[in-house]
Amino acid sequence: MHTVSVLSLKGGVGKTTVVLGLASAALRRGVRTLVIDLDPQCNATSTLEPEESKASIYDVLQDPSEENLEQAIRPSRWGDGIDVLSGSEDAELLNHPDPGESRLHRLKDALRTLRDMYDEFPYHLVLLDCPPSLGQLTRSALVAADRALLVTEPTMFAVAGVQRAFEAVQNERESNNADLQPLGVVVNRVRPRSHEHQFRIDELRDIFGPLVMPVALPDRLAVQQAQGACMPIHEWGTPGAREVALAFNLLLARIQRISRSRRRAVHHDFDDDEIQEAVDA
Repeated sequence: MHTVSVLSLKGGVGKTTVVLGLASAALRRGVRTLVIDLDPQCNATSTLEPEESKASIYDVLQDPSEENLEQAIRPSRWGDGIDVLSGSEDAELLNHPDPGESRLHRLKDALRTLRDMYDEFPYHLVLLDCPPSLGQLTRSALVAADRALLVTEPTMFAVAGVQRAFEAVQNERESNNADLQPLGVVVNRVRPRSHEHQFRIDELRDIFGPLVMPVALPDRLAVQQAQGACMPIHEWGTPGAREVALAFNLLLARIQRISRSRRRAVHHDFDDDEIQEAVDA
């Protein structure tokens, strides 16, 4: 099982889009997944449309008990295999800028409690959708995760946000979670013919080297259309949707590859097997 925090410290770069795209790819491949919506905007929850719950991430972070977890986690309407720990606007009340150690570890405690509730843990992948700020919610995700996926757009201000996010990952790794590793930087909403976009991608590679994913997510209207219809991108069916879906298949393949070989270096280009698996999916 891998726990991946998906973050950016700049809003509007498509962080939740990446979470939903990975969930869609996981659903297609039969990878049972739990999406934890830590963002008070609750966009992931709204799109995944879980069954009505009696509790939310707010309650779980207040008290990571079995009862709250059972009441907060519900199946997504996307289909069997994607569950949601529902978000809440009230989570913003917990987003303290300087939380104590106890508060920072509550999400990690909740995941530990969740594991203890089952003889065999039901999820192969846990995706943590973080808010675009560095308070308790994002830091809790970094403490609970074993991988961090940084999301950006190919713009000047978004690149600066990636630098801040990477520093946050490094700081949390040194302070609270020695197991945390950067999974990489994924560039979203790329227009291949844009010279500005290519310049910013080259800039990212100069700064982060092989951490920058070798596949970028293209800017396609199908993404907004699928989200507006609350559907997985893999089911939207247009040429643009298929192009984006293939990119998410590749990202999921990287996560799965790391799962099969935890001790191996994580920064590598996609190999032929990964590409073929993504195409077949």
